[in-house]
Amino acid sequence: MEYVQERVTTLHALTDHRPDAPTDRAAVVVPMTEREYGTLAAERVLSTLETVDPARVIVPLRASADRAGPFADWLDGFDLDVETLWCDGPRLASLLEARGLDGERGKGRDVWLALGRALDEEFVVVHDADTKTYSPAFVNRLLFPLGRGYAFSKGYYARVEDGSLYGRLFRLFFRPLVRALGDAAPGREPAVLEYLSAFRYALAGEFAATSDLVSRLRVQRGWGLEVGTLGEAFGHAGFADSAQVDLGRYEHDHRSVEGPTGLADMSRAVGEATLRAVEDAGVDVDYDGLADRYRDAAATLVDGYAADAAFNGLSYDAADERSQVATYAEALGEPGPDTRLPAWQDAPVDPDEVREAAGEDLEAVRGDASGGNGSDAVGGSATDDGHAEPAPGED
Repeated sequence: MEYVQERVTTLHALTDHRPDAPTDRAAVVVPMTEREYGTLAAERVLSTLETVDPARVIVPLRASADRAGPFADWLDGFDLDVETLWCDGPRLASLLEARGLDGERGKGRDVWLALGRALDEEFVVVHDADTKTYSPAFVNRLLFPLGRGYAFSKGYYARVEDGSLYGRLFRLFFRPLVRALGDAAPGREPAVLEYLSAFRYALAGEFAATSDLVSRLRVQRGWGLEVGTLGEAFGHAGFADSAQVDLGRYEHDHRSVEGPTGLADMSRAVGEATLRAVEDAGVDVDYDGLADRYRDAAATLVDGYAADAAFNGLSYDAADERSQVATYAEALGEPGPDTRLPAWQDAPVDPDEVREAAGEDLEAVRGDASGGNGSDAVGGSATDDGHAEPAPGED
């Protein structure tokens, strides 16, 4: 039955109901890059958030100096309390370097900066801006468990688009990796692996948490953000205080497997974050033969996906999926140095200092732009309707 419960409380979208939730006590963090400027997906997200009316919206923005100002002006045009946190300015970079927080810059690092700014509210919601099917129910559904006493909730949804199965990094890498780790464990499966397995879409970017929990999270700097957050939630919320919620139909753009921002690169970050979370929970990972165990687990799952696709009349390229498994297997190995950003409760910088530095950076480039040629071309390559091409999605 679809309403069966997992080890974490699982809330199913059995109807189109939009549950009551404490949106007026929540900050919504929406990370963006300059390529989201003016896109239909980002505009839909922000326009829909106007109807949700959260306490605040914080946009950690990754953009070049000549594009940050126009982007912030565009965000100011929405009927929302928006704080644009430009993450690429020199004053902010100097502040972080002076506090020993410089290092790799990626989505996780941007979100971490915004999480610090969100701590003034009781609850925090995080989701992406490239969602083509964004609904006002998403924020309510993510927040609903928190209003009932849970500390952490995560969204899940089916990735079926254009007659095919997506969610490839989760289906073909994360899920079989966790299964392989469990198969190698002597006796009962470790609790952390049960926890990771309980989430129907562990790599979804949509989650909500109390500000108290957010203040305790160590954050991965890059693409390991989502699974790293799950590992932290296991330590601070556990099964009893965690929930997952069905967000229904969800579509966004897809990544290629290869390339500098493709799934192969992402798999390395996701693999390291997964293995670090497992080791943090006290599991002694047997790396000898891990890649082989992963391939065996993935092969079994590919057979299952093929049957499921056929059952639903979907197209499925098993050979291509097996090729992806072979690529992802190369990402497996012991994690490198721990470069996670510290929990905000322990951070050597104050969120107000971040706001001040980022705000001065943004005002500086806005002042430069006012004396320039007035161009407002911010996004990537334009489409026929004048909008920028959206950034590729997580999968």
